[in-house]
Amino acid sequence: MTPTTTETRALLQSVADLVMTNLPRILAGRREITWKPDGSPVTSADVFVEGLVRDFLAARLPDLTFVGEESFEDGQASGGRHLALLDPIDGTENFCSGLREWGVSLGLWRDGAHLGSLLMLPELGDQLMSGDRIQHERSRIQGFSSSYNAEIGARIAEVRESRIFGCAVYNLYNVARGAFSRFSNPKGAYAWDLLPGLMIALEQGCDILVDGDRFDGQLLEPNRRYRVDVQHRYDLHPG
Repeated sequence: MTPTTTETRALLQSVADLVMTNLPRILAGRREITWKPDGSPVTSADVFVEGLVRDFLAARLPDLTFVGEESFEDGQASGGRHLALLDPIDGTENFCSGLREWGVSLGLWRDGAHLGSLLMLPELGDQLMSGDRIQHERSRIQGFSSSYNAEIGARIAEVRESRIFGCAVYNLYNVARGAFSRFSNPKGAYAWDLLPGLMIALEQGCDILVDGDRFDGQLLEPNRRYRVDVQHRYDLHPG
């Protein structure tokens, strides 16, 4: 990983400030819901945030390839010097149901090298970005994806404390800071759900498996699902 520069952190913070400035407009769109072919919801706020961040970054990063959940299409052209990967509202089901556990996930790369990533939980007032130095929590709670499968059920039966929140940004934010000892999604999610959070978790000392293999910061393809298992260094589970 390329060390996060002051300039990159300033750019990421500017994006965070932009989102927070527009939070009233974002929240106003949570009831304007349509449905994707897979049956998942998308709100006018998802589309608004994606356009807002895309235009902001395009004006500041030359030769930008922008990959956003709401606009990505298979076969989309790539190869620009800069890459931005965005999930404008992760946990849309939470968002449009009036829950506050939803997030914004952004990662930036230049010539294939990671510049920095940002996780935001705007309605909770929390964020974590590359380069942050934090005091890690010590937890025995394991978080699981809401994309349920039998492995999740079996794991929940085995552990003392488990949580399901329905938002990858929330889960990755918490495992990166040690508030979860572990986060698992054995069914799989897309790169915009996962990759910025994985980069931050890696920086914060987590051990990460992607599809069963050690993750060392490599780029993930945007058009396929990845299974992830993230463990924090501070795990209070016995054994």
